[in-house]
Amino acid sequence: MTEGRYRLIGSTASPYAIKLRALLRYRRIPFDWVIMTKALRKATEHLRPNLIPVLQYPDGTYRGETTTLAYDLESRHKERSVIPDDKAVAFVCDLLEDLADEWAVKPLFLYRWWDPEDQAYVSRWAGEEWSVSEAETGSRGGDRAIPPAADFAHGHSRRDGGKQAAAGRELLADAGGIRAACRHDQLSVRQPAVARRFRLVRPAQRDGDRPDADADHAREGAVHRSLGAAAGRCLGRRGEWYPREQALGGMAEALLKIAGELYLPFLVANAEAFAKGLERLEMNVWGLPYALAPFKYQVKCLQQLRDKFSALDADSRAALRPVLERTGCWQHLARRLS
Repeated sequence: MTEGRYRLIGSTASPYAIKLRALLRYRRIPFDWVIMTKALRKATEHLRPNLIPVLQYPDGTYRGETTTLAYDLESRHKERSVIPDDKAVAFVCDLLEDLADEWAVKPLFLYRWWDPEDQAYVSRWAGEEWSVSEAETGSRGGDRAIPPAADFAHGHSRRDGGKQAAAGRELLADAGGIRAACRHDQLSVRQPAVARRFRLVRPAQRDGDRPDADADHAREGAVHRSLGAAAGRCLGRRGEWYPREQALGGMAEALLKIAGELYLPFLVANAEAFAKGLERLEMNVWGLPYALAPFKYQVKCLQQLRDKFSALDADSRAALRPVLERTGCWQHLARRLS
């Protein structure tokens, strides 16, 4: 490694890798973008959870989980901070980041494999990148270790693309699950009005200026393939934080409404189903049935949000209460797991 530089190991197919890459670029932290390879998979196999992206620190150690990494980078690098000074606004940023990380990626994965045109495009793009990732470190581009991208893409489209698209269709037919997540008039990134709604909306900044906490970068990861150029223009700018009154209104409130109507009720239902040992969680979201196996990691997401909310001082909670009650978030955040 070059001294003083990080290595971000991931893939452009991962919204979380794109999220962390956007944050590092905005903060102007020196790093190298590296596609995951067999050798790097072996070097990072000890990490739990073992997912991409992985950030290799200048001292050679590897670490994961983008939100944890974002806060650790805040402690190590002071310039161009993305954490609002206002604790109430910072909490909203945490909540919106979680919404983007855990729910806004559902439309991404659905649309990535749903239509034949998308399957062809994604398979080619992923094939070109992942064919390189199959090579051992030091392999030449023409070596047999790297399959031709076109052949790799064709095989990937038939195998993984078809499998993921079929899984998406099964969810829709079974319980309307992802359809509830992606309902066209609410969350589809293909709808221009909703695309603008998710376009790096900054609850704590002037439009086009300074990104809030990790929430903007999480949304950048979720909508990267649709809004990459616009996102890039926004992420290079820097501005001042909005005052609290402005930061908690407008688009921030619109996104909090999605959290209150959809995401937080899902987290609560998921946690309750997991605690009861149920094999299947069933609920209605925006009038549509949603069913899936309870997910342990999202139990942790809810607990972390509630812990952060309970850690706020009384003044910050009082400032947040009106908007959180209007959007339906308050009742879920104020309630503790038994």
